[in-house]
Amino acid sequence: MDGGIRRAGAAGRRPATSSPSPSPDASRRHLLAATAAAGLGLLTACGQPSSRADSAPKASPPGGASSSPSGGSGSPSPSGAATAPPSARPTKRRRPELPRGGRELFPRYRLVGFCGLPGAAALGRLGTGDPEKRAAEAEKVAHSYAAGREPLPVLELLATVANATAGPDGAYRSRTPAATVRRFHRLARDRRALLLLNIQPGRASVLDEVKALREWLVHPDVGIALDPEWEMSSGQVPGDTYGHTDGQELTKVARYVSGLVREHDLPQKPLVFHQVAESVVGEESALRPQPGVALIKSADGIGSPGLKRGTWRRLVKDMPDGLHTGFKLFYEEDAKGSRLMTPKEVLALRPQPEYVMYE
Repeated sequence: MDGGIRRAGAAGRRPATSSPSPSPDASRRHLLAATAAAGLGLLTACGQPSSRADSAPKASPPGGASSSPSGGSGSPSPSGAATAPPSARPTKRRRPELPRGGRELFPRYRLVGFCGLPGAAALGRLGTGDPEKRAAEAEKVAHSYAAGREPLPVLELLATVANATAGPDGAYRSRTPAATVRRFHRLARDRRALLLLNIQPGRASVLDEVKALREWLVHPDVGIALDPEWEMSSGQVPGDTYGHTDGQELTKVARYVSGLVREHDLPQKPLVFHQVAESVVGEESALRPQPGVALIKSADGIGSPGLKRGTWRRLVKDMPDGLHTGFKLFYEEDAKGSRLMTPKEVLALRPQPEYVMYE
């Protein structure tokens, strides 16, 4: 965003100017990439894609009840098999719902929360301090954005992090261990919040990274957030330049998520794509909404309130039908040389953001 420094995940920071495609500060971004990916020891080698799924919790059957074998309550048949008593009636299956009820996100809810990675303070609010306290803080902030809607807190965890080094498979990304994802999924459930798994793909296939998270996405309280500025083409390195996606690729991801929703009878899932500049998302007119998926375009970046409003207007201008809007704020960087926008100011944006994320 104009007028400040853009901090985006483990790949570091970039200055922002009035140009649609500012030049990154490669040295600083590379330093942060190395610190986040290697120094903390939180991320697994990207050549081990099964590390998440192996420890992922089993998906609850539709309705959220655990299946168990019958036993004891029926009468034995002549063959010895137990049968239900004549008065027993089949139990109606309860369809899975969102953490705070219902199966549609909008217009009932406004999503508000924090993003980050535990132990990596430079990557966002969620990664600082006690996660339990951060989740409680997100709940409080969410209520300040209610404005006629029900607040739904969000924990946006960096699940795939772009790196400045290639790694064993040359994909320039690392995956957050399953144990960390599980920990935050349990925390989200305890707080009746949504867990969003953020993907910074590096040179890896975006759709492959989404599919690697399938074991989590089959739960009714887990969605996806994409950071396409960290999606590199062949020959590009995270931290040196903006990445890029387009409407066709976003539609492919939305179709995959829609298929999971249909297969598991899940409630509507959020699919967020963060956009720091107009150049990051091409051919947006080709984006096609999919059943069961709420597509959210989130304006990303750092700057003063006036500069953030200007970028917002550019990014939402001529936006395709069927998209919802999001807005990102930075506790520290937005306040440097200026101030953090208030909830009242954010809610005055038009269209009004339906997802507000703090980093």
